[in-house]
Amino acid sequence: MAKRKICQAMAVVLALGMCTTGLTGCGNEKRADGKTEIEVVSYKPEAVKAFEKIEKQFNETHDDIHLTISSPNEAMTILKTRFIREDYPDIIAIGGDINYSNFLDADLFEDISDLDAVDNVKEAYLDMDKELEFIPKDGTYALPYAANAAGVLYNKDMFEEHGWEIPTTWTEFTNLCDQIQSEGIQPLYFGFKDTWTTLAPWNAIAVSLCDSDLTYQVNSGKTTFAENYREVAEKEKALLTYGQKDPVSQGYNDACTAFARGASAMFTIGSYAISQIKSVNPDMNIGSFVFPANEDADKNVLNSGNDLMFCVMKDCKNKEAAYEVLSYMLEDESIKKYLNAQSAVPCKKGDFEVTPELEEMRDYIENGIVADYQDHHYPSEMSVDAMIQTYLMDDSADATDTFMKRFDKEWIRYNRDIVAKVKAYEEGNDHE
Repeated sequence: MAKRKICQAMAVVLALGMCTTGLTGCGNEKRADGKTEIEVVSYKPEAVKAFEKIEKQFNETHDDIHLTISSPNEAMTILKTRFIREDYPDIIAIGGDINYSNFLDADLFEDISDLDAVDNVKEAYLDMDKELEFIPKDGTYALPYAANAAGVLYNKDMFEEHGWEIPTTWTEFTNLCDQIQSEGIQPLYFGFKDTWTTLAPWNAIAVSLCDSDLTYQVNSGKTTFAENYREVAEKEKALLTYGQKDPVSQGYNDACTAFARGASAMFTIGSYAISQIKSVNPDMNIGSFVFPANEDADKNVLNSGNDLMFCVMKDCKNKEAAYEVLSYMLEDESIKKYLNAQSAVPCKKGDFEVTPELEEMRDYIENGIVADYQDHHYPSEMSVDAMIQTYLMDDSADATDTFMKRFDKEWIRYNRDIVAKVKAYEEGNDHE
């Protein structure tokens, strides 16, 4: 792709002399004070306080670079609009999901293989980014920074009081749910009114039952979702027996509040919910465990994905300064500031404290027994979360068959171009 010119759409503004000191996204290499300006746009407004601390300390310790980190609401919409206008920041901080795949496919990111900090990132999280490529590319285009973990949150005090043990297999899990129910307590709570929450148990189950590169296998014509997702779907549906009667009557915030107040013993959700739960009950003693989707405990995998990673834009005019920013971001002290604020999992190698609520997942985290969220590969237009919600509420005898057929049909509908691209790539490699 030809190198794009930044700020063509801003020509009038430039003519009026408005791209001056401190303004970014216009290709300015220097501010009036002589410092190189580096702009980072982050998609996580909830992390703004942590980034403010990092930004402040960076600027206090660097005489030649000025760092500006913005975390606007609707950041992805803002970024897409800026990209259309060819008004690029220097670095973007995004999640490892389909947006990353699309931006990478559009050739927007710089290969950062020569950044020394990349060598300090755990292989598992680097591999996740490679699996997000529609077709394999040489190089590294993102610096994984912080991950989350999803499985089952549980009320530790309640478990201790009743003598319940952490399950390690699917049968142990369902037996535990039966036991909890027999003691007059609701095992699980759902917030399926917000359709995205249906993906929490879906992903946590799927990582242990399906290959992490399943979507690529489907796109290349080697398999179908119907051949791989049936057990995932059936096991998520089996969970409904252990929740409230109408799982779609309550949303995410309702479910967090209910769990915080002791309405259920467990909550199938990710670590991102901990802060919301603790905002209701700051003293709640929360634990977590990997979703035991298999009958063989050794085959269980922790659902953990890149929640935040940094990408240098290909049109960045100050690559050396951008690298200095990323190197600073990956220093232990900077990471600790972020982890403490967000209860996140570090992507960097090293001896970092794991937030207490995730202590029981430590072995999986430290040994890389992790796999990315399956939905990070789904196009948003496909609305897989709504499809799952519809399936869960379908009591017909052929509900699973219907859902599986629909999944494969909708996948082709919304991924036709990508499927064609992958098949062409595979055919080209076969002829080499």
